[in-house]
This record gives sequence, C-alpha cells and structure tokens, in this order.
Amino acid sequence: MIRLSNLYFRYREGEFSLRIPDLAVERGETVAVIGPSGSGKTTLLHLVAGIAVPLAGRVVMNDVEVTQLGDGARRDFRISNIGLVFQEFELLEYLSVLDNILLPYRINPSLRLDPIVRDRAVDLAHLVDIKDKLGRLANQLSHGEKQRVAVCRALLPEPSLLMADEPTGNLDPTNKGRVLDILFEYAEKNNTTMLTVTHDHDLLSRFDRVIDFKDFHELAGGDTASPELPLDHAKEAR
Repeated sequence: MIRLSNLYFRYREGEFSLRIPDLAVERGETVAVIGPSGSGKTTLLHLVAGIAVPLAGRVVMNDVEVTQLGDGARRDFRISNIGLVFQEFELLEYLSVLDNILLPYRINPSLRLDPIVRDRAVDLAHLVDIKDKLGRLANQLSHGEKQRVAVCRALLPEPSLLMADEPTGNLDPTNKGRVLDILFEYAEKNNTTMLTVTHDHDLLSRFDRVIDFKDFHELAGGDTASPELPLDHAKEAR
C-alpha cells in the first residue's frame, strides 16, 4: 500500500532533515505515528500525500510512484486516493460547511458530484453531529466543529488511504470517541489504510501498530536514523 525507501527530505531553511531508509504500511493496516514535536510526523504525511517532495528516494502508494508525478498529477492522485485530516483543518472560511465537505468534488474533475455524493455528505455530517450546521460558514464554527467538518471531507471520496494529523486534538471527550469510532469503523469496513499522527497515548491500543518517529529524526550534522522501524507497541490482530 505505502512504501518509502531511501528517503531524504530537508527544508530549505532551518536545520531539520529527515531520513527514512525503509518504511512500509500494508493495505488495511491502522498505524499511529508518535514522537516529539519537530521529529517529522506531519512531514511524513505530506511526503506520502505528495504535498512535499523529497530530495532523494521513492514514495510508492497503490503501486504508483508518487515521487515521479508532476505537481498537477500529484494533486489529482491525492484527491482521488487519500483522505486528509489536517491539523489546521484547511477549510475555506467563506464556504458553507456543506460546500467544504464537498470540496474534493469541486476541484477534481475525476470525482463526479451527484445526489448520492450529496446524500453521503449529509449522512457524514449527521454522524459527527454537525448536520444542523451545514448552512453555516466555516468561520462561524468552533475549533471542534471545524475538526469534524475536516473528518467528513476526508471520508467523503471513500479513499483507500486515510491520513490524519491529530484528528481528535480539538475535540471534547464525547466527540473524540465518536470521531475515532467513525474513523476506525470506516477503515475496517472498507479495508482502508489509516496513518494517524497523535500525541494522545491513550489511543494507541486501538491501532494495529505504532511508529515512534524520533528514530527517523535527524538534525543537520547528526547521526543518521536507524534503518529499523520501531515496533514497540502493537495490539492483537483484529
């Protein structure tokens, strides 16, 4: 499903760099990514999604080498195949909740917006308890409500890969449990791979595998990262 090999990434400014000799995530696997701030967890999601491009190495997803695609092709591939829940939500403030959920279908011609898709958007909003806010503008929502809109938008295209950056960080305990249940139920029902960055260690037992990302972090001039992926945390197979 996902394979990173001999990957090297570095920002143009600052000392942060990231080396991943080898990392694989299988189809249907749910993986949590933990580690200290600045260790590259969000960068990993951006590299897999093709938002960021490595200086060297390969990113392969669904048998497509994302690192060989141009900007437009990477965008279309991402929208069609990946559901992303960004830490900063990335909602368009001037659009309604419903239009934000439907946004992937507005910007990618390969996705066809029809009544079935609209009904699915409404159903998702109902699941996360924001159906009564579909007509509101995004800038009229609380942080927790924006988070739930972002989850609905990510699930709407029924992606084969779901990636979330702190998807429950702005939610109260009740909505955190509800959103987590929705994400895991979707992944199990559709054999969807899920890659989730989290600082909430209470959630780790729900995942098939946990990656501690500090072992892939490298400061300029520092030691190279270990080629072995840490698998210190795992739950019993479902």
